[in-house]
Amino acid sequence: MRVLTASEAAALVRDGDTLASSGFRFAQAPEELLEAIGQRFIDTAAPQGIRLVFSSAQGDNAGHGLDHLAHEGLLRQVIGGFYGTTPRLRQLILDAKCEGWNLPQGQIALLHRAIAAGHPGVVTHVGLDTFVDPRLEGGAMNARSTESFVEHLVMQGRDWLLYKAFPINVALIRATSADEMGNLSVEREAVRMETLALAAAARNSGGIVIAQVGRLVRAGTIHAQRVEVPGHLVDVVVVAAHPERTHQQTLGESFNASYSGEIRVPAGRMPELDFGIRKVIARRAAQGLRPGMVVNLGQGMPEGIGLVAAELGLMDQLWTSFESGVIGGVPVKHVNFGVAINPVAMVRHDEQFMIYNGGGIDMSFLGFAEIDGNGSVNVSRFNGQVTGCGGFIDICMRTHTLVFCGQFDAGRADVTVGDGRVDIARHGSHRKLVTKVEQITFNGRAAVEAGRRILLVTERCVFQLRTDGWHLIEVAPGVRIREDILDKMDFAPHVGEVATMDPHIFARARWTPATA
Repeated sequence: MRVLTASEAAALVRDGDTLASSGFRFAQAPEELLEAIGQRFIDTAAPQGIRLVFSSAQGDNAGHGLDHLAHEGLLRQVIGGFYGTTPRLRQLILDAKCEGWNLPQGQIALLHRAIAAGHPGVVTHVGLDTFVDPRLEGGAMNARSTESFVEHLVMQGRDWLLYKAFPINVALIRATSADEMGNLSVEREAVRMETLALAAAARNSGGIVIAQVGRLVRAGTIHAQRVEVPGHLVDVVVVAAHPERTHQQTLGESFNASYSGEIRVPAGRMPELDFGIRKVIARRAAQGLRPGMVVNLGQGMPEGIGLVAAELGLMDQLWTSFESGVIGGVPVKHVNFGVAINPVAMVRHDEQFMIYNGGGIDMSFLGFAEIDGNGSVNVSRFNGQVTGCGGFIDICMRTHTLVFCGQFDAGRADVTVGDGRVDIARHGSHRKLVTKVEQITFNGRAAVEAGRRILLVTERCVFQLRTDGWHLIEVAPGVRIREDILDKMDFAPHVGEVATMDPHIFARARWTPATA
């Protein structure tokens, strides 16, 4: 193990290498290493022709993280799960200045394990009948991207997808501490990424592992049970020279002990969700929660469900989980999605998806950009922009009950809630319930046929997806079915006996959920 500066480590990346980097937005992201590689290219035009691989985007929408590498010539191919915080990188792909693929975040994380073990890839049901299925788009993001990284298989009479393995030449990982033998620990990190799997994948491919750390400690300082990556897998350690900006625990926060489980914040100090449309939707969605459930909370609108559950005193009765590997706790604000206050446990990112893919979630709450009459949901590509599927496809494939949460429409809508009702002064200019989604991130028909329960919760109504399509099952007080719902959709749902949503959901007063 060698201790180098970031610029010295960046010089080890060769033209044509496959470079894999791990992090979750800013949490456990090797920012100083990514910055150094990008700066090396600016100064020397090297390295060139890199294949970049990542499960979740590392970045802040302001040029940091993986956007340091977003230069024409530096990148030849990009294979990623989530692009939502890397606008320069996704624009490089959309402009066809390099090849790009969007594959499920969890399958990329699990692929590192397969590469490490010498397997041909990951064989799974995840992604069938979505845009990553090679019978549809194969995950390709532009016309230049013709190589196949996903193969359709039929085994034992069933359809499967193979996410193909390939060697990794350089792994960029991050930890809190490294000792003199190269052992790494993550005691101050807010998430635990697939650090071990990625390190093993690179070393067993004949590549190198470069670890950014916050501090170097004496051999024997790190207890054996706290070693996240053993030193024999680590080639280079870089101690962050500018930790105040390149080794923050999360975006905008140097360190918060309640994120890493070092302390627990008292119940009375928890954040609360302000009253409004977001809270109304979260309250209705939370009606389905029961003690003992294993629940996944997606980003955006669903994050509020965790805050509502905390207000109701339900957090200690639920097993909430986030795709980052965090289990339990109250979700932190949107920019630091995947991080929680007072987590109960923190498993590795790839291990979380192992649990998810096998059907280990009772209920998932997820956002949506578009939904069509066939039950297809799009969160990955719309209006010419790409955020990527992230862990959405992984989560959806085996969850027993899926609840999609979001406002009914978008684009300068004027909708207010309060006094037990909804008032709509102006409808949004952009419809979200459309004839056909731009990209299939979730195939509702296949999910219903598999016997799973699918709900769509908005501020004005609730739908349920059944074998014959969407059914309108609840309407908010103050909302007109024809004028405010049916006339503002591009498909016709089934309308039979429609219940009224609980008026208490729409009141500022503290609320106790009724049985759904």
